[in-house]
Amino acid sequence: MKKLSIETIVLISFIIGMVLTGCSNHRSGPPKILIYSKTDGYRHKSIPDGIKAIQKLGDQHGFKVTATENPNMFTEDTLRNYSAVVFLNTTHNVLNFKQQADFKRYIQAGGGFVGIHSASDTEYQWPWYGKLVGAYFKDHPKIQQADLKVHQDDNFEISTELPSTWQRTDEWYNFRKPPHKVHVLVSIDENSYEGGENGSNHPLVWYHHFDGGRSFYMELGHTKASYSELNFLDLLNAGIEYAIGDNKKLNYEQVTQLRVPSQDRFSKKLLASSLDQPTEMTILPNLDILVTMRKGDIKYYDASTEDFTKVGHLDVFYRRSKSKHSNMGLLGIKADPDYRKNHWIYVYYSPADTSVDRLSRFKFQDGNFDSGSEQIILEVPTNREVCCHTGGSIAFDADGNLYVSTGDNTNPGDEINPKTGKPYPINLHGFAPLDDRPGFEKYDDGRAAGNTNDLRGKILRIKMNSDGSYEIPDGNLFEPGTPKTRPEIYIMGDRNPYRISIDKHTGYLYWGEVGPDANNDSLKTRGPRGYDEINQARKAGNFGWPFVIADNKPYRHYNYATGQSGAFYNPEHPVNDSRNNDGLDTLPPAQPAFIWYPYAKSEIYPLLGDGGRTSMAGPVYYTDDYPAASRLPEYYDGKFFIYDWIRDWIMVVGMNDQEELQTIEPFMPNGDFHHIIDMEAGPDGRLYLLEYGRAWYTNNDDDGLYAIEYRRRDSE
Repeated sequence: MKKLSIETIVLISFIIGMVLTGCSNHRSGPPKILIYSKTDGYRHKSIPDGIKAIQKLGDQHGFKVTATENPNMFTEDTLRNYSAVVFLNTTHNVLNFKQQADFKRYIQAGGGFVGIHSASDTEYQWPWYGKLVGAYFKDHPKIQQADLKVHQDDNFEISTELPSTWQRTDEWYNFRKPPHKVHVLVSIDENSYEGGENGSNHPLVWYHHFDGGRSFYMELGHTKASYSELNFLDLLNAGIEYAIGDNKKLNYEQVTQLRVPSQDRFSKKLLASSLDQPTEMTILPNLDILVTMRKGDIKYYDASTEDFTKVGHLDVFYRRSKSKHSNMGLLGIKADPDYRKNHWIYVYYSPADTSVDRLSRFKFQDGNFDSGSEQIILEVPTNREVCCHTGGSIAFDADGNLYVSTGDNTNPGDEINPKTGKPYPINLHGFAPLDDRPGFEKYDDGRAAGNTNDLRGKILRIKMNSDGSYEIPDGNLFEPGTPKTRPEIYIMGDRNPYRISIDKHTGYLYWGEVGPDANNDSLKTRGPRGYDEINQARKAGNFGWPFVIADNKPYRHYNYATGQSGAFYNPEHPVNDSRNNDGLDTLPPAQPAFIWYPYAKSEIYPLLGDGGRTSMAGPVYYTDDYPAASRLPEYYDGKFFIYDWIRDWIMVVGMNDQEELQTIEPFMPNGDFHHIIDMEAGPDGRLYLLEYGRAWYTNNDDDGLYAIEYRRRDSE
């Protein structure tokens, strides 16, 4: 017998190994699919018919079916058992953020997806899902017969078996945008029915490979009759078989989506309490922390000794009388980026003896806050008859530019008749304050936030010099020397940008914008209801207040003497026609908010809840910036933390490579927060929280300075 060469043996072994490996990648037994039919909006009566029809298809074609409306099935351990998942007439929000992450991992690992009819009316706040399904539902006309065009496709034999023009009756969706980069199997002829809005390219059935998995969507399937129609069932079965693919085991080694860390591994560690109306903090390179108190105290947390002491005091204006408080006082603090060498601390405050808000810097070294070292940098004139809207947050970008936010210093409440002490019948009522009549100046934000020649209602950007003076960096909203403008302005059109944050990697500016108080729209007379905003600025711009709000919803001109309503302001070409405006009349185009939400539960961002609102911006977090032992899990890399002072939540905003909004999810949803007024990421990578306490203008016993700690697993 002839002996085999070593090379031949190696080759045979390789082939056998490849065959065995290929076999081992396939699941044993028949494929399994999971039907998911949970609804959070309209519920289709045809869902039971759909389940029965798919179960029958499984019996006929050799796949097993599990039907559920339990979102807890969307865990990695459960999903890995299924070759495909079918969303059968789901509507609106049907998965929470953990379930979304595990489902995304399932698709990336090679799983299959089938969407039927209102699967496109699902998860509007999850852009990844929108790309998976292919398009989002917009609206539909009445149920009627229409002509469908079947497009032949070599990957779908059924496309040669269906009639080229297929007449059937169903509910025909218009989509917000037609699908992009998909293979269309069936489209609809809009000339054959009433109410089509997607034009000559109006797909109804399509498939595509997406993010590692397979996706098939069919708009058909509203009616009960659909699920006994032979052509419909043959097409549905073809889609299911495509989603199942070769019935291979999932490959989680190719997955990029990380699992959500268990929230019970996070905890709050109290560092200090009895703060007495804290406003902002700055964390020093050695993890010591300085905290400003509204009434003027500066307190110091020594990380090495864990002592918390008062180290300074500024004489500030913080109340108009014994019975009338003001939001003014000691408002913001930030250490110089080169603090280790120069020991400068920047402070924004309302000095007691001058009606301005002032940006100054002081020396702080070895536990000593040197009040005599003050260098006054910039002053913003204010009207101290107005109680509210101070801003005061300070931040630095990676280039060393200093940003400081200023409130609009405009009265948000109703105008009071001094003779009667009662509100005038024609009034603000929580809408944009635009009363420019003589004597009502403090109710006119055209003089402040909408004024290019006023520093109130802005975010300013300057470059510090070593002697305490400053320069104007390139790229601010107005070039130095432009008439009727202030060159310090980077962002205008702000009401109360109370907390700002700079993404040190992208240079983008983020802030929370505390919005007005109108509960309901009054579009025929005044304009939109009030919204809080989370904003993102990639460059200098006008964010619209007091002429627009939210996603550029415009207010109307309004005559406060007669109560007569005028035209809407134009977001693309806003004009400040206030008699109190000494800046430019024509303003830069208004920029829409990144996120916006009203008092009521938001239809766009329902997770943000309802009730009072005070939006604030925390850090954009990058794990590589911090030591591995104390930083947050990798899951939070590149995510943006936001929080709401009154609603007591923290949310994490996920963004794509273009820094566009993708997801919003809760962070420590069971955390017991007491009005977070500042959040920072320390040099150690821990999150630090400053909690004001739940009562206004008092020394709360539930205030505190905290560090968020993450208990790592041994494998991390």
